[in-house]
Amino acid sequence: MVDEALRHVPNSYGDKNIDQVNQIRDSLAIMGDNSTAFSLPQPHLQRTKLCDLKDGELDPSYVEKREQLKEVVKSVIRPKIVQGKSLNGNEFVSFLEKILEALNKGEIPSTGSLVEVFNKKILESCLKLYEDSMTKVILPMSEESLQSIHEASRAESLKSFDEQHFGRHHAKKSVETLHEDIEKMFKNFVMANQYQSSKLCEALYTTCEDKMDQLQVLRLPSMAKFNAGFLLCNQSFEKECVGPSKTVYEQRMLKMMGKSKSLFIKEYNHRLFNWLVAFSLVMVIVGRFIIKFILIEIGAWILFIFLETYTRMFWSPESLYYNPVWHGIVATWETLVYSPVLDLDRWAIQIGVVAVVLLVYWRCCARRKHKPKHGPHPVLPLYTNASRVRDRSE
Repeated sequence: MVDEALRHVPNSYGDKNIDQVNQIRDSLAIMGDNSTAFSLPQPHLQRTKLCDLKDGELDPSYVEKREQLKEVVKSVIRPKIVQGKSLNGNEFVSFLEKILEALNKGEIPSTGSLVEVFNKKILESCLKLYEDSMTKVILPMSEESLQSIHEASRAESLKSFDEQHFGRHHAKKSVETLHEDIEKMFKNFVMANQYQSSKLCEALYTTCEDKMDQLQVLRLPSMAKFNAGFLLCNQSFEKECVGPSKTVYEQRMLKMMGKSKSLFIKEYNHRLFNWLVAFSLVMVIVGRFIIKFILIEIGAWILFIFLETYTRMFWSPESLYYNPVWHGIVATWETLVYSPVLDLDRWAIQIGVVAVVLLVYWRCCARRKHKPKHGPHPVLPLYTNASRVRDRSE
């Protein structure tokens, strides 16, 4: 009978008043585990006059059962003691009225509110457990990894709550609250992951963009060096850029690097042509006036004449770029300018200074070797016979 009286009232429409009634029933159910049922017969047919009727006018069986109930109550009841003093009936009624008044004003927590407070502390500790677990994660990371860690942390938090919660109905509400709080906190981690991912990928993108700009202005243009820098930058971006922003920045990266490569190829042949023209003129001067080696001078003149006459004959330097001879020149240039062992673009100035010093030193040593030891030879022969002393008259 007690269980049936405290059973939940259906509330399919979400009525707040029915929720409050069900909450009161839950509170009473906690205290109704140890209850004693005692049935009483109907005292009189005229129920409206019960307060005016005396015991002699009531049903004898009711009076008998009532006296038995009094004895049962006396056997189980204990006097209320307040401040070391037992209360009589009137004092207890007065005390009970004050308690009820305080309960109605919310000054004393009811059983339901105590359960809610108890579960609230457990809920806060479980939410803190989830937060601590997620805070250990190093952002940014992929969305799949973050989702997996979130689910594992949530399961651990819910398991901890199941082991500690109090009350069935209140626990159900607390679990719903815990789910909502965890989802709100997870959204913050998702936003933080997206921000960190965007920040990291933007930095990598900017670094690659600067690298591509540097490769555009190489002192000695080299396709091999450009391709090596292009590949290194792409591999670094693919490896280090993680998180939800990677897809967006991959598209930007492909677009930027495609433009850079197209621009480099467009300027590469033109710059290389100008460098070869300048190089041929320099080697003419070196072969003629510095080294004085006729074959170097002749080879430099042949290269200069070939470059100039071919472009004059076919009206534009672009026509030269499809000539097999030009491809051979480009292959030789690439071999000399850039290799895994030597980057001539980086060490060109240092190598040039060393070459000039060695050349000057070599020229100085060559002059010293050809210089006579006893001075210059006289134009007219001189007699240097010391054994014979001649007079002035002779």
